[in-house]
Amino acid sequence: MSRLTHIDESGRARMVDVSDKAATTREAAAEGFVRMTPETLALALSGEGRKGDVRAVAEIAGVMAAKRTSDLIPMCHPLPITKAEVKIEPGEGGLSVTARVKTTGQTGVEMEALTAVSVACLTLYDMLKAAEKGMVIEAVRLVSKTGGKSGDWSAS
Repeated sequence: MSRLTHIDESGRARMVDVSDKAATTREAAAEGFVRMTPETLALALSGEGRKGDVRAVAEIAGVMAAKRTSDLIPMCHPLPITKAEVKIEPGEGGLSVTARVKTTGQTGVEMEALTAVSVACLTLYDMLKAAEKGMVIEAVRLVSKTGGKSGDWSAS
């Protein structure tokens, strides 16, 4: 079993020291899904809800969240995000959310991509909850990451 990097020898949480790591280009992609009724999906796609274009607002919220990840996740390093893109598209039974985040730095942006997707999904829920409280946020996961000492990784 590999050692958890955010836990020190005495079992206490710690921020990983990345001082000696080389700055490299790093990118991560994540995805999630908000399951909803066809009626709620139609409302979300119409852009005519009382709160406006819910997809556009959720995409902006996701980008903002990626940039603030270190404020939300205690051991995350603040990173100079060079790209954050969130896309929300209709899918079978709801809205599919994807995020792609990029930086040149000493640590990866997996948490930033996951945070972007999570907050975008939560924003969709918030903006559509008047129409449907039973929506389900599901399948939030890392899809891929590139760069860094551990190399590239992709979900199958």
